[in-house]
Amino acid sequence: MKKKKQFFLIRWLNRLFFPNKEIDDIYTEESLQSPARVVAKNFFSKPLPVVSLVILIIIMLVVFIGPSFVTLDLSEQDSTLVNVAPGYALSKYAPELENGNCQQISVGSNFAVGVDKDGHVYVWGQTKINRATDLAKIPQEVQDAKITMVAAGIDHIVAVDEDSNVYCWGNDRLGQVDLPNALQSNNRRHQFTIEKVYASNQFSAVVTSEHKLLLWGNKNMVDMSYKKDDFDGHVVDVALAVDSYVCLLDDGSVRYTGRSPQSAIANSIPASLDSDVVMIASTSRSALAVKKDGSVHVWGAANKGEARVPQLKSEIVKVEGGRYHYSALLADGSVVSWGNNRYHQTEVPNSLDDAGDCTDVYAGMFQSYAVRENGDVVVWGLKGFLMGTDNLGRDVFTRLINGGKMTMTIGALAVIIETIIGIILGGLAGYFGGHVDNILSRLAEVISGLPFIPLAMILSAVMGSFVTIEQRMYIIMVILGILSWPGIFRLVRAQMFAQREMEYVTAAKTLGVKESRIIFRHIIPNVMSVVLVSVTLAFGTAMLTESSLSYLGFGIPLPTPTWGNMLSNANNSVIIQNYWWNWVFVGTIFGIACICINLIGDGLRDALDPKSSER
Repeated sequence: MKKKKQFFLIRWLNRLFFPNKEIDDIYTEESLQSPARVVAKNFFSKPLPVVSLVILIIIMLVVFIGPSFVTLDLSEQDSTLVNVAPGYALSKYAPELENGNCQQISVGSNFAVGVDKDGHVYVWGQTKINRATDLAKIPQEVQDAKITMVAAGIDHIVAVDEDSNVYCWGNDRLGQVDLPNALQSNNRRHQFTIEKVYASNQFSAVVTSEHKLLLWGNKNMVDMSYKKDDFDGHVVDVALAVDSYVCLLDDGSVRYTGRSPQSAIANSIPASLDSDVVMIASTSRSALAVKKDGSVHVWGAANKGEARVPQLKSEIVKVEGGRYHYSALLADGSVVSWGNNRYHQTEVPNSLDDAGDCTDVYAGMFQSYAVRENGDVVVWGLKGFLMGTDNLGRDVFTRLINGGKMTMTIGALAVIIETIIGIILGGLAGYFGGHVDNILSRLAEVISGLPFIPLAMILSAVMGSFVTIEQRMYIIMVILGILSWPGIFRLVRAQMFAQREMEYVTAAKTLGVKESRIIFRHIIPNVMSVVLVSVTLAFGTAMLTESSLSYLGFGIPLPTPTWGNMLSNANNSVIIQNYWWNWVFVGTIFGIACICINLIGDGLRDALDPKSSER
């Protein structure tokens, strides 16, 4: 019996790979006209599959070519750009500020505020801080007053009128809008004359005509223990960073006036700034000083390019800082910007340099504004986000494009793996039957019995941090392919049982065609119309499975985006209700892609089926 089984195996291998060469040499297959033209005609005669094909091609071009133009920065995140709604409203300033009517502009996190020469206040951009707070709802007392100065913080606005009354509105959760007692006395009719006003991350400040500094806001954010005895009567200007500040005194020195200098800009003030300083400014983590001789000094955590001051054509007459950049007005009427350029905030329009007619400049966060002699307002920097930002301030459009490439790559390669395995094993099992069929069918049943999601979760937990993100992607592809082939296997096997009894198979056997060619050149092409539909469905299923794993936190880990973990990131009732762009765009394109794949599969099935035209 053992020798008989060995003889059967040898004979099977010989039939499969080593047929009778003499018969094979004299055999020539009949040249048939390719049915590709007929298939194409049938497919393109139906509009729905054609439209689906066009849409899928567009999606694939966008997700595979788009990352070359839309660069993904995995370290990208900014607390000031969290959940910004889609649109380009950040640069659409109030038209009332044109024609020489602009008195001042101040830029907040993702909004800006301006005041015209008649004292009217305008707010634009993404003005809604939360469900209850909208900065565009200017208090009535501010609308009735003649405002002369404004300052925009991260989530609040400060305004000063012609009588030096101070007004605050915006997020009041951490004391940002709670004025100090000194500014509230006598129904706002206090004895101070406000010279300058400032606002930053949850705290604000004013400098009076008596050179006194007043601070208020979140005391947990910044040290507000101002040394009044040492510095009252000497403060000329203030530069507010995200969690600290420095002051310019009347003797030309730059000092930190608090009691606990814990920030970078407070601890590292250059010794050379003990005199002759004429102006100061700050970004989130750095500070800048300009001395009488025109020299520029930058210190603090200037790791975003703030310290790379360009060659200046003339002296600086005014400078302001944004999130990670500075913009300066020069004596010759030109404007220069430097620092981080992620959102084009340092790309000064050429028209400003060529004309040299700027009279003022304002900077903040990721934008800058310049006012020209003719009264025109020019803005550059961040205009907004096409699809908004997520809960970490990351561009949804950028992550959608790059995440689609990851998801579709995993889905496509997993389908290729399972299709190859399924066709080969299904063809062999269905053609030879007997022991071969029994062995392969039992193997398929074992693979089908493995619970994929729990297995993938276990493997993910075991792998942990031992593999890179790229290695994890390949592992997921292989796992998806290896565990998903039984469906195609059964389909091919069933079709092989029917096809192997056909006359053309009998004729090929009679002529001595080797059985590998009979299986893969004669029978498989005749069952591909059914297999192709299954393959297209498997592509969509593989994408969904990968996304399900990422959604559950066991697929491609953050910050690398996939469509699955982007949807997982929106798994929150607050986000679903209030920040719809976090899930609508990715869910829509994912759904469209899967639907198109299925419609294309149905169209190909009908095109490959010679009887479809008779239905």
